[in-house]
Amino acid sequence: MTATVHTLQANRAPSLEPMMALTTSGMNAVNAVILDRMQSKVALIPELAGHLIAGGGKRMRPMLTLASAALFDYPGTRHHKLAAAVEFIHTATLLHDDVVDGSGLRRGRRTANIIWGNPSSVLVGDFLFSRAFELMVEDGSLKVLKILSSASAIIAEGEVDQLTAQRRIDTDEDHYLQIIAAKTAALFAAACRIAPVVAEAGEEAEDALDTYGRNLGIAFQLVDDAIDYSSDSATMGKGVGDDFRDGKMTLPVILAYARGTDGDRDFWRSAISGDRVADEDLARAIDLVRSTGALADTLERARIYARRAVDSLGSFPAGKAKSAMIEAAEFAVARAY
Repeated sequence: MTATVHTLQANRAPSLEPMMALTTSGMNAVNAVILDRMQSKVALIPELAGHLIAGGGKRMRPMLTLASAALFDYPGTRHHKLAAAVEFIHTATLLHDDVVDGSGLRRGRRTANIIWGNPSSVLVGDFLFSRAFELMVEDGSLKVLKILSSASAIIAEGEVDQLTAQRRIDTDEDHYLQIIAAKTAALFAAACRIAPVVAEAGEEAEDALDTYGRNLGIAFQLVDDAIDYSSDSATMGKGVGDDFRDGKMTLPVILAYARGTDGDRDFWRSAISGDRVADEDLARAIDLVRSTGALADTLERARIYARRAVDSLGSFPAGKAKSAMIEAAEFAVARAY
């Protein structure tokens, strides 16, 4: 495939609306699968799963599966169950993440672990993983099963890698990118790649959409990590400064630490180790990521990855699906402004 260079548009506010409009019908079918498969005779399971699934998320990952299928005018329905599997994998990881992080808020609502406790959240997450694998097996494609099962393993590795890097001030940018490529971008890539598989579009198309999803996922996570130092809980949907208080070495911190004075570095070492987590410490951290240019440069890196995502679509024909996917990449970065 020959690449066509696209320039992200800066003169308007991108949104997910075109993708949501494109996938409305398909997402109705996906949501029906989700509702059906999260049922259980054990009442706590649908209650807890429903709390998170109904929590206001945009369901970007399953939408990416549907939009990717639309690139090929795929007329079938296999991708509906597979998109539901993608969402179950994502939801399960959120349940587990909130337990690991001790999170109290997600998308502005109390997290499941706060309401029902950690054991219930972990076990219902396991249930959703199991449902995802049931859906993969039902599809019958070993190639699809390999893509999604491999992504699930990579996500788990990324989460463990992030946990071991927590409160380690020596975490560098390469290690950080390795973590987010695994814990976030792997599922974006898999969600996109399975569509050309079911559409039988060929290896070249699979590689292109894998590249699109992977770069979009990295851009998305970079912006999330920047927002933690530039926003409020209403915008972020979680507690302000959660990453800071958890001692997570995200890119804004890595860059600010590298560029700081000796006094700044002393502050970061104390903060990341957990010794400085008061509101005034968070305020100083926000000031440092801004004054060192770390915040701006994190967002610039996000723009670079978003452009790579857009460029990977270069050889696909113009149309609503391609336009929606281009705007989704624009939106990934625009969320920070």
